[in-house]
Amino acid sequence: MAKDIIETPSRALSEFELHQFILLPGYKTNEMTSDKTDLSAPLTKFRNGEQPKIKLNFALLSAAMQSVTSDRMAISMAQEGGLGVIFCSQPINEQANMVKDVKRRRAGFVIPHTVLPETLISEVIDFADERSYSTFPVVNENGKLVGYITKNDFDRKRHAHLKVGDRMLPIERISVAYDDEINDDLIAAYEKLVESHHGSLPIITRDGKLKHIVFKKDIDHHLDNPMAVLDAEKRYVVGAAINTSDYKQRVPALTEAGVDVLFIDTSQGHTDYVKEALQFVKKEFPDVPVVGGNVVTKEGFDFLAENGADAVKIGMGPGSICITQEQIGVGRGQGTSIIEVAKARNEYYEKTGVYIPIIADGGIRVAKDITVAWALGADVVMAGKYFAGCDETPTKTRTMAKIVDGKSIEVREKSYWGEGSDKAKEWMAAGRYGQNDFPEGVEAWVAYSGALKNHLAQAKAMIKDGMRKAGCSSIAELHEKSVLQVLSAGSITEGGVHDVTLHN
Repeated sequence: MAKDIIETPSRALSEFELHQFILLPGYKTNEMTSDKTDLSAPLTKFRNGEQPKIKLNFALLSAAMQSVTSDRMAISMAQEGGLGVIFCSQPINEQANMVKDVKRRRAGFVIPHTVLPETLISEVIDFADERSYSTFPVVNENGKLVGYITKNDFDRKRHAHLKVGDRMLPIERISVAYDDEINDDLIAAYEKLVESHHGSLPIITRDGKLKHIVFKKDIDHHLDNPMAVLDAEKRYVVGAAINTSDYKQRVPALTEAGVDVLFIDTSQGHTDYVKEALQFVKKEFPDVPVVGGNVVTKEGFDFLAENGADAVKIGMGPGSICITQEQIGVGRGQGTSIIEVAKARNEYYEKTGVYIPIIADGGIRVAKDITVAWALGADVVMAGKYFAGCDETPTKTRTMAKIVDGKSIEVREKSYWGEGSDKAKEWMAAGRYGQNDFPEGVEAWVAYSGALKNHLAQAKAMIKDGMRKAGCSSIAELHEKSVLQVLSAGSITEGGVHDVTLHN
């Protein structure tokens, strides 16, 4: 028979929140205002009395999935105080380019993609289509700014055969600012930009070399997002996933691109493959934090901690499009996983003085699931479907007619698929890591949810209100003070809408 049979039921995170568990109210003081409610948490390990290398202002990650996190989502997540993890199920150079695109943005100051006067406009069109750029500074072979070309300066059909120099706006007709008069001050750049009557402003050195471009929309974004997570050079922080197959080639490319933290992306992290990948990164790139995972047991956590993981990711099969548990009969309910791994984290901290954050990966359906995951012991939460309907995902939107309450209405949806699905594995003929010939994920559609900023604004409001009513002002206090209670079936019914007729 099996080595051990655990008869206590394994429970899903959604069961804890919606069907079985609820946070009890706690003492709420006058000081517990929304603006003083702290949603921050460490992302990487630290010793007692020290600070983590990376700390999130909103302890939330967007999952490393083709249908969720490309460079656009990663930028928006960083602006909102979280972090985007760029998927690895793509060629190495393409993932590295996504990381570079995030790191080009320096809290309002962009390191631009430049072109030469000899560049064909057809090449500009191709790159613009690929990256959704519309403005290109033109430099000479020494990096000196000589002009500007935008989508308004050429006709795609009539001018494609011409060179950039034939259609560009020369520098004499461009408003510029010098780096020593701006001094990396966004407000100074903004004032200069407003005076220029243009949507962007090149920042150059006194000898004419291009240093940055400031876009009004980027400054507005930065000023509107005081929780943004930035590195030492005021660039947005970004994560990237690696696998256990080509990591020796992928990690150097991602590191050169400027990645801030790496995530080993595998459903079973308690393996020699993950150990070898961890040890490689820690030896060859000791300054780059690496998150190990995924695990769902104390033994899995201890294994990753002993092999140098800077954080540990929890979850095997809880995602809405993940079918690992159905396919192979291995996994665990997310709630049970968080509780056990959190205990292991605390024991490790007491024994060593090193705190290794844990990340609840999967099982998040609505905002209050995030609060429950934190209360159960997670430091950070990672989600896929929760973000899949946002504008910033790289998937297409469709409009469908559906019958709701007998009426035909139009609804908008976005495509969503798992990294273990056949669709995700199309980029590599041998499969996700070259080992499985059966799917562990499916393809689906999710409701369109609009801009990430608006989506998270509502989530933050709901989460903060729930934390305060539970008598907690931070995630650390949720760990220490919150009380969860099991709900009966009758209590669940009582807690929802009941005994009324809703207006149509």
